[in-house]
Amino acid sequence: MTKDAMTKDMAKVWAERMTNVERDQSFPDSEPKDAATLMLIDRAGEVPKVLLGRRHHGHKFMPGKFVFPGGRLELHDAEMSAVSELHPGTEKKLLERVTAPIPGFARALALTAVREVAEETGLLLGAQGDVPPKTPGEIWTEFEKAKVHPDLGQIHFIARAITPPRRPKRFDTRFFTADATAVAHTIEGVVGPDSELVELVWIPIAEARSLDMPTITGIVLEELLARVEAGMAHDLPVPLYFMENQVFQRELL
Repeated sequence: MTKDAMTKDMAKVWAERMTNVERDQSFPDSEPKDAATLMLIDRAGEVPKVLLGRRHHGHKFMPGKFVFPGGRLELHDAEMSAVSELHPGTEKKLLERVTAPIPGFARALALTAVREVAEETGLLLGAQGDVPPKTPGEIWTEFEKAKVHPDLGQIHFIARAITPPRRPKRFDTRFFTADATAVAHTIEGVVGPDSELVELVWIPIAEARSLDMPTITGIVLEELLARVEAGMAHDLPVPLYFMENQVFQRELL
C-alpha cells in the first residue's frame, strides 16, 4: 500500500464507479448540510468486522438499505464535553476545505457521529466514569444517565463525501471509525421493527459489500479496509469525494 493506503489505479476505479451510478439531478440545487457517520469495527478476530444497520422500509430516504449510523450536525454537539480530544492530525484534516467553520467545528463533527450511533443503535461510545459528563442539552441525556464520557481520541477520520448537486437531499458527510472496544454502555430496545434501523449486523468488511447499500457506503467500506491494512495511522491522507463537471473526483486531504 502507498501512503494513500491504496494504489492510484484503485482510487481511479472507485471515482469512476461513483460517476457511473445513475442518479436524478433534476431537483432544485441546495447547499449540502454538514453530517457525520461512524463505522464501528471489531478487530478482535482474524478478519475485521464492521457494524451496519438496515434502514426501515418505510423511510423515504434510502429505504431498506444497509448504512452506517449517522446524521446531521446539531447546534449543541460542539458543546458536549469529552474525556479526550481529537488527534491533532485528525482535527487538521477535518478543517481542510471548510469555509468559516464555527468554533469547535472539528470536534462537533466527531461528536455528531458518536451521538448518532447512540440514537440509532443504543451503543454509547466512550469511557464510563463515576460522575456524569457535562451535557449541553436533551439530545445528550443518555450519556449523562449512563455516566459515559465521549472519548474523541479513539476516533479516526476515514473519508469525506459530498452529495452531487441537484439531488433531493445533499450532505457533506464525514466518515469516522472507532474500535468496538469503545462501546461503554448499551441501551436495549433501540433497534427494532418500528425503529429507524430495523436490524444490526456485524459482518466482515469484504462480505459487507454484497449487502444492499448506497454506492458511497460500499466505497467507504473499501477505504476503511485499506486503512486497516495500512495500520490505521492518524496521519494517513483522507480522501474527499465530490462531483465536478458531472465527474466524481477523489482528492486527498
